[in-house]
Amino acid sequence: MLRLTLWEVFLRTLPEAFLLVFAVYVFSKTVINVKKYIISSTIYIIAVYVIRLLPIQYGVHTILNIIVIMVLTININKISIINSIKASVMAMILEFICEGINVFMIQYVFEVDVKYVLSNPSFKILYSIPSLVIFAVIIGIYNHYLVERKGLTGAINGKIS
Repeated sequence: MLRLTLWEVFLRTLPEAFLLVFAVYVFSKTVINVKKYIISSTIYIIAVYVIRLLPIQYGVHTILNIIVIMVLTININKISIINSIKASVMAMILEFICEGINVFMIQYVFEVDVKYVLSNPSFKILYSIPSLVIFAVIIGIYNHYLVERKGLTGAINGKIS
C-alpha cells in the first residue's frame, strides 16, 4: 500500500491533481469550464487517495490513475475520447519525466539519500516541490506557446466558460 498522510494530500496531491487536469485541457486544446474543472480535479484527488489505499504493487496505481483521469475528462469535462487518452498519457509521461529530473537532482546534485527522503513524509513533500514546479512551468510554457504561436482560443488564452 502507498498510503498518503493528510499533509501529503493537501500539499502535494491537491496541487498536482489540479495541474494534471489543467495539463489535459492544455494538451487536448479544449476550452476550460471552471466548474467542471474543479469537480473533476476534486474527484481525481479522492480517487488517487483511494487507489493509494489499495493493496496493489507499485506502478499499478499509475495505470489506474490514468484510467481515472481519462474517464473524468471524457465524462465530466466532455473532452473527446481520443484527445483525452492522448492528453492524459502525455501529461502523465511529462509528470514522470519531471519526477525523474527531481530524483536525479536530489540524488546527484544535493547528494541526499532518496530512500531517506521517501521514508519521511515531511521531506517527501519538501523535496517533491521542484518536480511540481517544473511540471507547472512546462505546462505554462506550452500553454503560452499555443496562445502566442498558434493563435488558439478558449482556455488556452484565458477565456473560460
